[in-house]
Amino acid sequence: MVSEKWELNDLLQAGWSPSDLEWEQAAEAYAKSGVEGDAQRARESAGLALRIAREAFRPGDPRLATSVANQAQCIAPTDGALAEKLLHEACLLWQACGPWIDAMQAPRVARSSMFHMRMEQRHRDTYRENWRSKWHGMSEKAMAKISDTDFVETSNANTAKDAWEQWQRERPAMLNDTRKLMAAVYLLLPGLKG
Repeated sequence: MVSEKWELNDLLQAGWSPSDLEWEQAAEAYAKSGVEGDAQRARESAGLALRIAREAFRPGDPRLATSVANQAQCIAPTDGALAEKLLHEACLLWQACGPWIDAMQAPRVARSSMFHMRMEQRHRDTYRENWRSKWHGMSEKAMAKISDTDFVETSNANTAKDAWEQWQRERPAMLNDTRKLMAAVYLLLPGLKG
């Protein structure tokens, strides 16, 4: 994993808060610990991510939905009934993410030519709509993942490892809305029984 160092000024210029970055770091620690089989650290990191999400994020934020689902993973071995309630809450939270996603800002991407840059500027609404469609598709995949009856019950180290590695490869280098959503989707890992 490439280490990133962000200054407070970087966060503020990007429209991020310290809580945004702290949540991402806690969610990454949960995922990495789970993939490595460190159940205690996974539980601690999932708990921290959930506390940050409940205190700092609005109900429509997909990171809150992911935090609740990941917490369900951690407590499933000891309290199946509570884990089921949390998973139900996570499903409802993911279903409520539509307005949050619709309010996301389409990223400005460096283009290889002036032609592409001009096309993006000329067709900005189409560009935004294509991003929105992609973002809603990501959200639907996350909802399908936690709606799966085996999300908590079946330990699937390969699926979790694949999702973790995908986050490492595809994590945007910029602090933007897309990165927040991608973290919520990719760091929602099935089969991690902390």
